[in-house]
Amino acid sequence: MQWKGRRSSHNVEDRRGGGAAKAGGVSILGLVVAFVAWKFFGVDPQQAYQTTKQVTQGQVSQAIGLENPTPDQQEAMEFVSVVLADTEDTWSQVFQQQLGQSYPPPKLVIFNGVVNSACGTAQSAMGPFYCPADQKVYIDTGFFKDMRSQMGITGEQNATQLSRNDQAGDFAQAYVIAHEVGHHIQTVLGISSQVQQARSQASKAQGNALSVRQELQADCLAGVWAYHNHQRTQFLEQGDIAEAMDAAHKIGDDYLQKKAQGYAVPDSFTHGTSAQRMKWFDIGWKGGQINQCDTFNQPI
Repeated sequence: MQWKGRRSSHNVEDRRGGGAAKAGGVSILGLVVAFVAWKFFGVDPQQAYQTTKQVTQGQVSQAIGLENPTPDQQEAMEFVSVVLADTEDTWSQVFQQQLGQSYPPPKLVIFNGVVNSACGTAQSAMGPFYCPADQKVYIDTGFFKDMRSQMGITGEQNATQLSRNDQAGDFAQAYVIAHEVGHHIQTVLGISSQVQQARSQASKAQGNALSVRQELQADCLAGVWAYHNHQRTQFLEQGDIAEAMDAAHKIGDDYLQKKAQGYAVPDSFTHGTSAQRMKWFDIGWKGGQINQCDTFNQPI
């Protein structure tokens, strides 16, 4: 994947410099539990935020950027900034062409360890996430290393402009960011709020099924972005799509559950099977059309 030499986004907040979260009399674990309740069990993010504020007696300190980043840390910042800029430029174009409207970009927060959002406080172990309450993507770039070392997602399969070789391939990383930006698009288009309302009236199994469709749509939107960004910049190289497919396969609910416990429980799926995640990314990648990503009215 070619990424150097292109525009960097100004919508990146660097919170890697410290300012660990502190809550008077309340452990971070308690706040993290509230966040997990939103991310995985469908609690309204605004309610999660209010709950967090109620149980937090003290102010939570704000993290700041790194004063003297290492070359690897600086490169991670540059890579994420370019990928985010690519989503801004490409989605602005696609929104105008396919929807006839302007694209309001999200901000992206880079953090280390623990971070505060309008959806609660989260730990990096939870992985990247999008918070609709503040319309920001949150990511600890150490996750890209975990993708390879802990999840077995392959590294670079060809020449790369990244200096590190102990992390997932560059386009697998870009796919992760594009997926989270896909959730932002769902928020902008009103899809997320509709899903949230439907989940509030559904059983747990039905709510999980809706969550799966929402996640698969974000995968499809990541594919739409890849299609149009390649048309615009010719940034993809041989093996890049295979990297994204490998990532989609290894973050499927069935794959992760079988790896962890030896069997899968379909009613508990919240993101979709490996086959489904690969399928919907591929639909977006090959078609490039937002309207082809209607996972709510098509068989998945």
